Amino acid sequence: MSNSSSITEFLLLAFTDTRELQLLHFWLFLGIYLAALLANGLIITAIACDHRLHTPMYFFLLNLSLLDLGSISTAVPKAMANSLWDSRAISYLGCAAQLFLVVFFISAEYCLLTIMAYDRYVAICKPLHYGTLLGSRACVHMAAAAWGTGLLYAVLHTINTFSIPLCHGNALDQFFCEIPHILKLSCSYDYLREVGLVVVGCFLFLGCFVFIVVSYVQIFRAVLRIPSEQGRHKAFSTCLPHLAVVSLFLSTAMVTYLKPPSISSPPLDLVLAVLYSVVPPAVNPLIYSMRNQELKEAIKKVISWMIFNTDIFSGTVHK
Repeated sequence: MSNSSSITEFLLLAFTDTRELQLLHFWLFLGIYLAALLANGLIITAIACDHRLHTPMYFFLLNLSLLDLGSISTAVPKAMANSLWDSRAISYLGCAAQLFLVVFFISAEYCLLTIMAYDRYVAICKPLHYGTLLGSRACVHMAAAAWGTGLLYAVLHTINTFSIPLCHGNALDQFFCEIPHILKLSCSYDYLREVGLVVVGCFLFLGCFVFIVVSYVQIFRAVLRIPSEQGRHKAFSTCLPHLAVVSLFLSTAMVTYLKPPSISSPPLDLVLAVLYSVVPPAVNPLIYSMRNQELKEAIKKVISWMIFNTDIFSGTVHK
């Protein structure tokens, strides 16, 4: 028996004990991580440099890419290091920091996805009021609210989780520090405080989910009333990527946290955690750039500037 005051480190779940497969996991995660860094970095650079993309929709997309970069940089580098060095250990403070950052980025991203649904609703259902409702100051305030909500939620969860006495060892059945797996180590009913906080958070996130669904019902009704096929295509091209990102994010996270305990197992939890913490940040840029011609053109200009040193705006080549 031990308690949280005597724990100096936690042991994370290893993907495999076979050395060859550990190296395979390292190279696979490295490829995904570098792809996510490159793709999100290109989107951030393209939106920041191209004045045509200085609109509310792309401003929120830039914030989403920043959150994706932070999210995938929280758990993946440590998992790669553990696979490379055949280790499972993470320090107590490192685990607390990792849990804080995971909750912060995921919560802020969900709030931002809700705001982006509102942005698309106003743009399509109330286009005459778009400039008024989503001015530059309003956009900054909404983005700050998303980041602030994630910060507050992460602080509450981190303090609450690590104030609970732990006496069932220090081995976590996950490849990063996650709240449910830390609570399994609790030796008192103090964990019910954290469970209560999770339930409150679930109700808040459920409210956001209902808002997103209602917004898209109104959006699709408005789009189907557009007389021209070109107009409908343009409207769908800005809405479908966001809807795909929301669906991917929510489906994987909901299955992870709402699945019955009877079907829970370390391999299944591991796969689900990868699906909601690693896959969305890596594929979000692809989803958004597939149907968005403006964004694709801006990214091509950034790539041209990086390779040929071509000025993004003037088109000149510097020697």
